[in-house]
Amino acid sequence: MKFIDMHAHVYPDAIAAKAAQSIRNYYHLGENMDGTISTVLHRGQEAGIVHWLILPVAVKPDHVRSINNFTAQQVQQHSCFTGFGTVHADMEHMMEEVDRIRTMGLKGIKLHPDCQRFNIDDPRLFPLYEEVQGKLPMMIHLGDENFDYSHPARLRRVLELFPDLQVCAAHFGGHTMYETAKEYLSDTSCILDISSTLMFLDPKTAEGYIRHYGAERLAFGTDYPVWDPKKEVQRFLSLNISDEEKEQIAWKTAARFLNL
Repeated sequence: MKFIDMHAHVYPDAIAAKAAQSIRNYYHLGENMDGTISTVLHRGQEAGIVHWLILPVAVKPDHVRSINNFTAQQVQQHSCFTGFGTVHADMEHMMEEVDRIRTMGLKGIKLHPDCQRFNIDDPRLFPLYEEVQGKLPMMIHLGDENFDYSHPARLRRVLELFPDLQVCAAHFGGHTMYETAKEYLSDTSCILDISSTLMFLDPKTAEGYIRHYGAERLAFGTDYPVWDPKKEVQRFLSLNISDEEKEQIAWKTAARFLNL
């Protein structure tokens, strides 16, 4: 079975190990992946991953341009990569950067409200949502034990205000808060990825969420370098769901969302 990884992060070799360790420290979890492009390609290809969505995050506004430049370079060098760009609520000239993201060949926008320290429904982001709805898809991190920047209720408000926004809500719509996500996102238009979830849920519970949302709303993701892509594929394939559901989640939902 082939896979599209809808949730991966990569870094320049010189800083990759440090960046990967920083993520593991933030969440107090993860495996010993080094964050390099060579590792994600090697481990992913062994497991049947044929395409990756590369998701950058700029913790500081003045990092946005350089991080987007790096992501665009990787997309140009690797035909198996689709890249999203990052923006920050505190940055100046956000809409100019959105135009530059398009020009560089990046295909969407990634937000990580908890690391970036702003609410999903911060009014400063409303011009962004207005501009990209119906044009560029978005990946948004959802759920955090320590903050409510990315609470599913905030995403629901945004989706009500901007009904044409195409959003993938990461981590079953709420890292560590799956029932809360179910309450707020079940009847919305967003899709959800299943990255960084299967190691926290027993198989029957994960299968229940899959059947609740429907495979057509779900996409496979590894959250590399937090987790090993090969092990994530194995976790997914061990689930007791139909071959049709597995195929839908493994690549069909992502292919539709990314227009591959």
